[in-house]
Formats: sequence, structure tokens, C-alpha cells
Amino acid sequence: MSYSSSNSALPARSVAVVLGTRPELVKLTDLVRLLGPAAHLVHTGQHYDEELSGRFLAELGLPEPTFLTGIGGQPRAVQISAALAQLDELFTAEPPLAVVVQGDTNAALAGALAANARGIPLLHVEAGLRSHDRNMPEEHNRVLIDRIADVLCAATEDNRANLLAEGLADSRVVVTGNTVVEAVHGQLPDAAARAELLARHGLTPDSYVLATIHRPENTDSPDALRAIFTELAALVADGRPVVLPLHPRTRARIEAAGLEHLLSGLTVTRPLGYGEFLALARHAALLVSDSGGIQEECTVLGRPLVVVRRSTERPEAMADFADLVEPGAEIGHAARRRLAEGPEGLARLASLPSPFGDGLASDRIVNLLAAIAAPTELAAAA
Repeated sequence: MSYSSSNSALPARSVAVVLGTRPELVKLTDLVRLLGPAAHLVHTGQHYDEELSGRFLAELGLPEPTFLTGIGGQPRAVQISAALAQLDELFTAEPPLAVVVQGDTNAALAGALAANARGIPLLHVEAGLRSHDRNMPEEHNRVLIDRIADVLCAATEDNRANLLAEGLADSRVVVTGNTVVEAVHGQLPDAAARAELLARHGLTPDSYVLATIHRPENTDSPDALRAIFTELAALVADGRPVVLPLHPRTRARIEAAGLEHLLSGLTVTRPLGYGEFLALARHAALLVSDSGGIQEECTVLGRPLVVVRRSTERPEAMADFADLVEPGAEIGHAARRRLAEGPEGLARLASLPSPFGDGLASDRIVNLLAAIAAPTELAAAA
């Protein structure tokens, strides 16, 4: 199969790309660029403020989206229902030929349900991820989206196997790779820009830890927060700088729990732009995070990661690049094991290919969209 772009068959604003969070913006950037005028970006505002999404739109060079209203900061059910109502109205006024959703957010589920309700072909990017943890709202979201999607873009063969094991038709599943690979390659600043950035932060390559904590399972529990930041503070006490871009929600939870003292030794920064974050991650001796996306990005950057979560839907990263631990002393144990591997450990990871694909996922997905969304007469002529 040829994977050259086929978006010329698609009319302007004919593919609705529904998203609501920073990771979705990042992972769909190349797809939106390849679609060109055919893309109609719809931002639900699930994560919307100028720090967290506004700068991202500008930095990634994405077109101005159609913004939904009244969704950010609401409970899950309200986010989904409010987005669904507005999307239904939008799809009635301006029916797309296809809808794209990515991952497992409330925005993605609302987009999927709206497409399904209107009989619009639905393509799910990053289908088939499974943590098998029913405590994760995202697990329910991704399972529901996969049941109703017409085209399931699985990032890996393991993701495809998950879908087939659930009885989904093989004809609906295509292994495309993960769009994160091209996102990282496309957004990572060059070596000179990275060196300048590290110098500005007073950091030496391969000598510091970069940490991010934002998931509710960690931030909503004072005990989990205390355990995580105690371990990060202990790494600083060992003489290892820890850089912490601090999510506003995490900061608020730390203050509410009276744990500000645990931040005193860390190098706390504002939330970073994607390129800036990748630059710091590229030269970190170790990453510590509860993010799903960082589990993928570390495999492209060739850096070790300690994942602070109960479960993961990305077991592919665990084979070589990452260790899964719960909040507590095991964070420190896993971190010190990885750090002890030194330059040899970093070199080993840098030599390994990412399990998430070859960087052509977005091209493949555009072709799949052209096949399901092209008007009948164009499809017949193709």
C-alpha cells in the first residue's frame, strides 16, 4: 500500500478533528497539517487556558479551532454531555464527511458519540490501548470509543491484539504506528537550541531528573503526593537536581495538603511548551512521571522513565525504557537503579528503536481518512 497523502480528494473543513487536551494537540498536529484545508479543528476546552493550550496552538502552528464553551473544569459527566450537545449542533449545521478522535479523553468520547449519533464515519487514532484497570475513567472512554469507531488505528500489534480479543472485526483495525513519533521528531529543538535552553536553566546534560505529576490518582490523594514528593526531595538530597514543571492543578493540591515544604529543594518551573519540554527530556538522566504520553516519548528520545501509577496501558515501553511503580519508596529504588546505569544505560536505550513505530503514522491515517470520507463520486473515480 502506498502512503502518500491523499487529502486532495477531501473538501475544505470536511474532516472534524475533535480534541480537548494538550496531548491530543501534540499527537494530531502532523495529521492536521497533512489534511490541510480539509481539517476542521474542534477544541472542546477540556483543558483550556492560555498556559496549557493557548500557547500550544501557536507553538504547533495549528489553525484556529472552533471552541466549545462551558466544559473546562466540569465533572466528567458534565464535560461529556455538554460537549456532546454542542458537537451535535455543530455537526448538524456543518456535517463533516468524517470525524477523528485521538486517545481516551472526555473530548474524544464526546466526539465519538456525536459522530455515531449522526452516522458520520469515525476514525479512532491510538485505538486498542488497555490498562485493564476499571478505576481509570480513561479505560472506559477508550473501550467505548473503540466499540463504535469505523476505523481503528492501532499504534502497535499488541493494541491490535487487544481489539481482536474483544471481538472487533479485523477489517476495522489497521496498525499505523503512533503519531507521537513524528510529533517528537518534528517538535524537538535542534542541538544548539537545546544547549542554549539547558544553559538558561543552569542544567548539565545527562545529570538531572525531569519530573511531571498531574494524574488525579496521585494529585487527589495527599498520601500519594507526600510519598511522591518525599522521594523526589530525597533524590535532590543525593545531589541530583530535579526539575519539576508544575501543573496548576498539582500545585493547588500540594498547597491544600500543606506539602509546599517538599518543593523547596526542587527546581520548580511553570508548565513548559512542548518543544521546551522535549529538549529538557532529551538530556535528562531520568524522567519521573505519571503521564501516558511521556511513556511513549521516552522511547523516541532514548531516555529511562519511572512511571508513577497503579497500571499502564502502554506495556510496550516497560520492556526496556520504563519501570512501573506505585507512590512510595519504590520510586527512589527504581530511580537509583536507572541512574546507576550511567552513560552506558543511556547509550543502550538510545540504540533501541521505539516500539511505537516509524514516524509515518499520520501519513497512513490521512490515507485511511481519504478512503472513508471522500465523496462517493470522487471515491468511484479514484
